Amino acid sequence: MSLREVVLSTTPTPEAVADLRLGDIVYLDGLIYTAREGVYMRALEENANIPMELPSESAANFHCSPAAVIRQDGSFDLGAVTATASFRFAKWLPEWIARTGARLIIGKGGMSSKDYKEYFVPNGAVYLSTVGYGTGALLGRGVETVEAVHWHEELGIAQAMWVIRARRMGPFIVASDMNGDCLFERENAKIEANIDRIYEGTKPAVMRRYGETDDRSDEIIG
Repeated sequence: MSLREVVLSTTPTPEAVADLRLGDIVYLDGLIYTAREGVYMRALEENANIPMELPSESAANFHCSPAAVIRQDGSFDLGAVTATASFRFAKWLPEWIARTGARLIIGKGGMSSKDYKEYFVPNGAVYLSTVGYGTGALLGRGVETVEAVHWHEELGIAQAMWVIRARRMGPFIVASDMNGDCLFERENAKIEANIDRIYEGTKPAVMRRYGETDDRSDEIIG
């Protein structure tokens, strides 16, 4: 089965989001902003005004730390965009998605189907995951310009809100859909169903690290 490739606007229509299927490969066009714990805390806990018109300018929130610097003349040098694990920000996402109209949450590793059903689906949002590791430079090729960097003096370069204009940035993989289904949970279930067969005929490990068990399902990453 070949993977479906989708070029998606960062201000997608509800119909475009609903049409996404688990495992689709997505490339993004338009403005993307970065928001991590620093931005969430400043906007949601300290009630600072968000320095963008959301979601009209962008409905795409990327959990990442750009490999970038701000030059003395105020221009930007951005070489790569490296995703970070999104589960770290789960407690802020319900309010953030509801307040900003975010429809595309982008990051690494995803979250659980419970999170998707409770936080994402009611707000018409899906999760896009980076594909593999070491793809920061590849994603960086999709950056046309850095439009702005907000709150860098207050939060620092890594935590600031970077506003990036993207052209065919990707690949990302659709890791949740409008049913709240989770790609990683689905595939892990397939692996777990066959894991005993993989180990048929092997002997139990003689030497183990502290805390290890013989439960093969412990090898499945949730």
